[in-house]
Amino acid sequence: MSSKIYDLEERTFVFTKNVIEFINKLERNLSNNEISKQLIRSAGSVGANYIEANESLGKKDFSMRIKISKKEAKETRYWLRLLICKQELELDRSKLIQEVTELMKIFGAILEKTKNKEKS
Repeated sequence: MSSKIYDLEERTFVFTKNVIEFINKLERNLSNNEISKQLIRSAGSVGANYIEANESLGKKDFSMRIKISKKEAKETRYWLRLLICKQELELDRSKLIQEVTELMKIFGAILEKTKNKEKS
């Protein structure tokens, strides 16, 4: 099981690095600068909260951290959609949106599995 935990920790880490690299390619303007700040915070929080979930103090704490990771992933997708970028960066943005959407689904599945375990 620990390899699965590591894989998702690494996946969220790589995702955040890719977001930062994408931001560094963007045109500098007032809106992009402000949105980029929010984007970095939320993208980084996805993985940080997942790591915290793995170090949780109990089932309730674990569930709360996973919920936060999912919420931050959803926020990250929002900020990605708002950025103004040139056509040549649209593919990169689409890939990031696809990845964060997949992360949202993964966190949702973890939450469902956790709820089902609590019921049984």
